[in-house]
Amino acid sequence: MKVIICGAGQVGGQLARHLSSEGNDVTVLDQNGELIRRITDSLDVSGITGFASHPDVLDRAGARDADMIIAATQSDEVNMVTCQVAHSVFNIPRKVARLRARSYLDAIYSDLYRRDHLPIDVVISPEKEVADAALQRLAAPAAFDTENFLDGDAQLVGLAIDEDCAVINTPLRQLTELFSTLKAVVVGIRRESRLFAPEPGDQIYPGDQVYVFAATPDVHRTMEIFGKVNRKSARVIIIGGGNVGLSVAQQLEARKDKTRVKLIELNRAVAEHAADNLERTIVLHGDGLDRNLLEEANLSKADAVLALTDDDKTNLLTCARAKSEGAPLVIALVNDPALSSLMEPLGIDAFINPRATTVSSILRHIRHGRIQAVYSIGDAEAEVLEAQVLGTSAVAGKRLRDIEWPEGALVGVIRKRGQIVLPRGDTKIEEGDVVTVFSLRQDVAAVEDLFQVSINFF
Repeated sequence: MKVIICGAGQVGGQLARHLSSEGNDVTVLDQNGELIRRITDSLDVSGITGFASHPDVLDRAGARDADMIIAATQSDEVNMVTCQVAHSVFNIPRKVARLRARSYLDAIYSDLYRRDHLPIDVVISPEKEVADAALQRLAAPAAFDTENFLDGDAQLVGLAIDEDCAVINTPLRQLTELFSTLKAVVVGIRRESRLFAPEPGDQIYPGDQVYVFAATPDVHRTMEIFGKVNRKSARVIIIGGGNVGLSVAQQLEARKDKTRVKLIELNRAVAEHAADNLERTIVLHGDGLDRNLLEEANLSKADAVLALTDDDKTNLLTCARAKSEGAPLVIALVNDPALSSLMEPLGIDAFINPRATTVSSILRHIRHGRIQAVYSIGDAEAEVLEAQVLGTSAVAGKRLRDIEWPEGALVGVIRKRGQIVLPRGDTKIEEGDVVTVFSLRQDVAAVEDLFQVSINFF
């Protein structure tokens, strides 16, 4: 398939890497020549320097025979015009646009929207994706990372192991024997900044961060076994009243459990806008780093603090301050995944990576069959893939023990005929099964080859 990606930033670069590794013909457009040079030097893609919405630039990129265009530049207007030109001039079958402005999203999702007027097949809102991720983290406060798979039937949870964990110094194979009815499997361990796929004889130690796949009904029990208890977040403080913070506050207001929310915003105009669009949330104007303001927000009684501004350093420092003041759960929005290493030293419980959530959402919308979902872990150290088994896949008809999995890959849970099953050595992979796989970055391509990845668009 021929795909044009407009925007060579973090999101565009990640998409180009994923799609090109699957054997697709990828061309990346950006007006920044340096970004294009970097991406073409590191990936097997073509690069064009120019404005994505200009017909002559799209023509040079091969728009006349392209199957899909993904408009992921920093400008909503450029992304929309690019899709319009792609439709009207080049008749590209599938068009995906990343849009940020709430007013555009409200108009597009309203009854007034018609595809003929603005021909965008899939709209991705980074702010909405990040807001959903924040609420997902809030729902599992004992986990530092969490993501749904298999249409919500399974979850990946990241857990920090403490000294009082009952299963430390226990080989993983023994955990399977001790909890034989539990549909959960450890697929990744980070120890002293090194992430690896564990062997059955490996043990878990205090200070480790483990990634566990579990059937959704077993998540609560799984977390208890690892010494984690989810507590309800009845009082929440949000730092940042922009699109993300406002969306999270609105969704918390809509809950039946009547969560009490207080929102702190430094910019007066943004604070006033948030106050106008919220009903029960108390909006405070000021700096989230101000100890007096945090006291006014009743930090001592808060169950969770979410730092959701557009500045990574502000979010990290705010969470560190809130944690030092006794907040039981702090969650930071961090755009630069390299800063995730500061999470533990600063005492931050969880972080949200907008790039990973946006890329995962786009891939989820444009893929059909084969690889159905991708979730990036850490600073792209590893990926979790959800793959459908085709009759022609290399794994079809084989037992897990007979498949030559890469060293850095482990199978999570499997959906067979609608049921969630744990992987065993004698588990036979059949056509129609959906398999979740944890893979270190260097082994992702090999995992994709096992499922004979190629993109189908719907």
